Amino acid sequence: MPVIDCDPATARERLEAAGIEVEPGNTDHELWRASHAGATAVAYEGKVVVQGGSPGRLVGVIEGGGGRAHVYFDGGSRGNPGPAAIGWVIVTSDGIAAEGSERIGNATNNQAEYEALLRALEAAADIGFEELLVKGDSELIVKQVRGEWDTNDPTLREKRVRARELLREFDEWSIDHVPREINERADDLVNDALDG
Repeated sequence: MPVIDCDPATARERLEAAGIEVEPGNTDHELWRASHAGATAVAYEGKVVVQGGSPGRLVGVIEGGGGRAHVYFDGGSRGNPGPAAIGWVIVTSDGIAAEGSERIGNATNNQAEYEALLRALEAAADIGFEELLVKGDSELIVKQVRGEWDTNDPTLREKRVRARELLREFDEWSIDHVPREINERADDLVNDALDG
């Protein structure tokens, strides 16, 4: 449960600027609360406490965006198709800005890879980064998003369109294929979600 030492008024402005609804607190001690992406932020005097299963996106928005981030994504299924999970990490020069993982039901490996990319891009857009350097170990996804390879599967085509829409929200972006070792944290998050 992250505790962010900050000015609650500034945190509220950042949340509202990201389109996240802020509601009054439930007690006299709570200044306000906001829920987004599976987590809830509660403001007290001089701090905001974020609770829930996926606090990364809210923490990232509250701490402020801008600048450049490296995004790592991975997805996988056991059975292809089979039980699937995703993992993603957003890293800045200050360290991990946000990360997340979850099971997504039954999917193919490629569907899970795309879903991980979409969740990571949504989180980066929420936080407000201007430049993204996206890295994944799926050559198929990277080349499809770049437009180098066609997407014949209707489900993957729809996800590619959504990825390109999200990428337009950034001033600059690139997406590159990297070896699995470079993508280790995202890969670990996928396996943790599948094993959990």
